[in-house]
Amino acid sequence: MFKKMVWLAVLTLALPLAAFANSIDVSNRGGVISGSSSLSLSGSTMFVFGSTVGTDLGSVSFTTGAFTSGNAQMGGTLAAGGSFTITGNGSHGVPNGVIFSGSFSSATWTLVTLANGTHNYTLIGALVDASGRVGATTQTTVNTGTDLFSGSAGLSSGNTNLNLFAVPEPGTLSLFGTGLIGLVGTMLRKWRLT
Repeated sequence: MFKKMVWLAVLTLALPLAAFANSIDVSNRGGVISGSSSLSLSGSTMFVFGSTVGTDLGSVSFTTGAFTSGNAQMGGTLAAGGSFTITGNGSHGVPNGVIFSGSFSSATWTLVTLANGTHNYTLIGALVDASGRVGATTQTTVNTGTDLFSGSAGLSSGNTNLNLFAVPEPGTLSLFGTGLIGLVGTMLRKWRLT
């Protein structure tokens, strides 16, 4: 009986390790990035959610904070804030409804001129959820050809690494495990006294 209780307690303490944060890659395409003092993405379709691939699994949309340096045409740094939302449509096992909702904690809009004279703009940002935990990193790319960004452009690609945080269950399991260890200790002491 004693060995069974010890193993149960050890197993219960080990279970929370399996419930900690993991991450899922989300990819999106299509839609339009627009703006001048800040940037927004609308109409973009999610086509990858973890290992699930489909033509339409949901949507990705965002609005950044305002530029604190630089501008939309030449690149720059954006203020924290805005919003970032990933919504699933329930197809192919993807959750139905809002999967992630948060805001930018930092973001940069970078212009790269390629050897052939075309311009690529890349938005790279860190995202936080409503409780302020870092929830994701995102990278979005726009190719404007030989023109500079002039207020709107079609999205080339988007990728977000989404962290899925553990629910309070690991703490509950840890408390249960330590309680079992305490019971085992009490029982052991009783058995030694008799």
